[in-house]
Amino acid sequence: MNQKIIPVLSFVTILGLSACSEQDKANNNQAKTPQGPVAAIHKSMQPVAPVKRWYSEAQVARGKVLFQQNCAKCHKPDASGDPNWKQVNAEGKLPPPPLNGTAHAWHHPLPLLQQIVRRGGIPMGGSMPAFADKLSAEQINDILAWVQSHWPDAIYAKWAQMTAQAARKTG
Repeated sequence: MNQKIIPVLSFVTILGLSACSEQDKANNNQAKTPQGPVAAIHKSMQPVAPVKRWYSEAQVARGKVLFQQNCAKCHKPDASGDPNWKQVNAEGKLPPPPLNGTAHAWHHPLPLLQQIVRRGGIPMGGSMPAFADKLSAEQINDILAWVQSHWPDAIYAKWAQMTAQAARKTG
């Protein structure tokens, strides 16, 4: 791997993980409401106007099929994941988290999300296998497009802002 990329990926990983711990603390203090878990977790965020997203509807459509074929078994067909995703299971691993905007996936910039799919979640304490030998970069992006299409605009806007800040710091 290019020696310049390793420090950047390390920084992005640390940045993403530190954002997770801070947001997880905030999320733990919020109660569920009848509007559902996404609204409950992010009720303190101000409403935002619809946000321009990086992906196309064609990517979302392809990603839906690919997600169902490769990811739904563990992350559930609706991307809701395991409700106990923060608790280590009997095998000593973290269960598959929700990817629908209610867990921590949105705290990670796109390059880190792509890396996690390529390399798997085992290095981070999970059990997700690596998909680098099974999925192309385009297919991984299609899956991530479908996943992010489930994120409310407020979540996506916050993610886009964090991703842009991470890019400025590493650029």
